Amino acid sequence: MYAVGSTSAHSRPLSTETGILNGISVDVEDYYQVYNFRGIDRSAWDDFESRVERSTERVLDILDEAGVSGTFFCLGCVAERHPDLIRAIADRGHEIGSHGWSHKPLWELERSAFVDEVTRSKSLLEDLSGSQVLGFRAPSFSITKQTLWGLDVLADVGFRYDSSIFPLRHPDYGIPDANEEIHRIDLSGGGSIVEFPMTVARFLGRPVPVSGGGYFRLLPFGLTCWGLRQIMRRGRPAIFYLHPWELDPDQPNLRDRATRLGAFRHYTGLKRTEPRLRRLLQTFRFGSLRRVLEERGFM
Repeated sequence: MYAVGSTSAHSRPLSTETGILNGISVDVEDYYQVYNFRGIDRSAWDDFESRVERSTERVLDILDEAGVSGTFFCLGCVAERHPDLIRAIADRGHEIGSHGWSHKPLWELERSAFVDEVTRSKSLLEDLSGSQVLGFRAPSFSITKQTLWGLDVLADVGFRYDSSIFPLRHPDYGIPDANEEIHRIDLSGGGSIVEFPMTVARFLGRPVPVSGGGYFRLLPFGLTCWGLRQIMRRGRPAIFYLHPWELDPDQPNLRDRATRLGAFRHYTGLKRTEPRLRRLLQTFRFGSLRRVLEERGFM
């Protein structure tokens, strides 16, 4: 039985808002690999200019300047093509997590294929980084009520925590009634895994996504800060995420490969990402997801 709504006694409030360490994460994927461009056949990916190294290095530089170490959830196919990038992320003091291998969401994979993806990616990332990979984030937040079986796979393969569940309703992903706090999930196979869910604030009882990504670019910056402060006033750490391509406004134009809505989501606000990120890092305390989980007694 999956106790998705259970709350662990390990969750403890800190005394002040400024004392709370929040998690910051980066989903390492190239601009043409995103779900908005899912119409592009994966066999054609090598035909596109790769920009993931330079854009990820930009993120690394900004985090270095702020004195922040984060968690980088890396695709296996990116690690295979750019092994030095994974080594550089680890060498600069960041946690390496897995983002799967091919960026296929779980609803497109059979269980055996998912086992293969996470096993291959975990092994390669550990070899390249020289450290144990404990965290996972599903492509497109594709751990939903229909794919909760993926958590059993993650625990079996050796992951200690997941950060894939979005506690809201979205056309593609989300579990609206999921626990919004860090919690341990008891799995049907008898094991367990820690879930660090994406952050949502509450306005008139409704969830407001303030975790980053497209929401960070499309919504007012002040709304993100308001939402993160709301979470911290409750004594809870928030989580923030972004993609390297979101700091690359000069990336190739692939609007003809996406729906109108998909192109809007992908390209709107790219020039705002870097200055907003710098402001955010000056406003709140951030660290890797592993460090937050250790501080909270979950690892």
